[in-house]
Amino acid sequence: MNEVAVVGGGPTGLVLAAELALAGVDAVILERRPTPELAGTRARGFHARTIEILDQRGVADRFLAAGRTAQVMSFAGTPLDVAALPTRHPYTLALSQSGVEDVLRGWVEELGVTTRHGAEVTGVTQDARGVDVDLAHGDPLRVGYLVGADGGRSTVRRSVGIELVGAEATRSHLIAEAVLTDEAPTGLRQDAIGIHGINPVGDGGSVGIVVTEAAVGPATEPTLADLSAALTLVYGTDFGVHDASWISRFTDAARQASTYRSGRVLLAGDAAHTHPPTGGQGIGLGVQDAVNLGWKLALVVTGRSPASLLDSYEAERHPATARVLKNVMTQAFLQRGDARTDAIRDTFAEVLTDAGPRERLAGLLTGLDVALDLGEGHPLLGRRVPDLDLATADGPRRVFELLHDARPLLLDLEVPEGAAPAAPGGTGDASWGGRVRHVRARCEGPWVLPVVGPVVAPTGVLVRPDGHVAWVGEGTTAGLEDALTTWFGSASAAASAPGSGGAVGGDRFTG
Repeated sequence: MNEVAVVGGGPTGLVLAAELALAGVDAVILERRPTPELAGTRARGFHARTIEILDQRGVADRFLAAGRTAQVMSFAGTPLDVAALPTRHPYTLALSQSGVEDVLRGWVEELGVTTRHGAEVTGVTQDARGVDVDLAHGDPLRVGYLVGADGGRSTVRRSVGIELVGAEATRSHLIAEAVLTDEAPTGLRQDAIGIHGINPVGDGGSVGIVVTEAAVGPATEPTLADLSAALTLVYGTDFGVHDASWISRFTDAARQASTYRSGRVLLAGDAAHTHPPTGGQGIGLGVQDAVNLGWKLALVVTGRSPASLLDSYEAERHPATARVLKNVMTQAFLQRGDARTDAIRDTFAEVLTDAGPRERLAGLLTGLDVALDLGEGHPLLGRRVPDLDLATADGPRRVFELLHDARPLLLDLEVPEGAAPAAPGGTGDASWGGRVRHVRARCEGPWVLPVVGPVVAPTGVLVRPDGHVAWVGEGTTAGLEDALTTWFGSASAAASAPGSGGAVGGDRFTG
């Protein structure tokens, strides 16, 4: 029996499967598509924090090589310059969803994860010990836990009776990749109906199309006839549209699952939240879900942490995503072409002439400003750790390099000025049951957070596998053991875990 089944082989499901594999959990991906077919141009890339997360796992270079970096972020038509944000990746990566999935599939295959193509899930039921997965073809599958990463119309979500709540649709749009017989104007246009655009895709003669419909379309798969009618309404002709490789419908609804967890079944990505693609937030939100959930689920599956740890997944990701959805709804509303909306858009443009509002919006849209509520304390607590340069006993290291294996990281930074960073062997991994990497180092450079600015340098930080800071030392180790227990299980569970090495660090960081 597989320990975890991930339903859906899109970006969210693939990243989650990789996280589980890095933690040594036996996971299988159930993908309804019969072959690893291309996903088309549904998504066009992602922003700085998503690139940072991939950098934390050592695979960002693969995506950068496959795509193209650009400064293309904007809000209501006003450009947002992210180049000054404190990150090694101050840009957007332009890469189609098919390109994203190609790279992720290669990584997941390297990690030994099995993907079952043509495995369409028709329903799930659960009991106290596991989850039974019904498939359209073949025998049911029994797993310990199941994660639905199967999109906005999630079968998993419906099977366990979780509702989507929030702002309902007022407009719908068709997005497609097809061939046109007649020449068509390229670029975006905006009118009273909404926003529309036609642009070439690749070298095969196809075009990418987005067009707003006259009324909210049904919750069914759109047809070529629907696309033709929508084009004719806006352009007066359908340009002889034919040979659509895919057509999809999305609306301006922005809704979240009423809960992200029902017992042994969890939701991630579009299965947990649906929203229009305005601002390019979709892949990023799904990836952040995956890295938040992956290590927690692994600890529960392996018995190192109680199942209650999974409650922190919704507690952290729901409010972070809700902030983004409010912003996405605002931008989607401002795509209307009437005089009142023009006035609101002009007001936003005036406000955004100031650097402060521009930086705050850039921090939100890039995902760099996410602050988890982990209590009062140092400004670093709950925020993503900066990728600073460190001097260690093993030579220069970046913080993100130390997160490649998806393990927690305890950085001991209280090293006297001019002293050696650590004695040989001082970066041992025999800490908290062998689960926490303990590194003594000197930090070279200031600690600067997006939007917040410079902060007082800590003497130690405990970094979770998702890159968020779980504890900050300010000249003392007070609270460290509590943080270790909260996030990575009790000391006794750690000591009895396979490969246990005992207490943390063996020196001043005593567990």
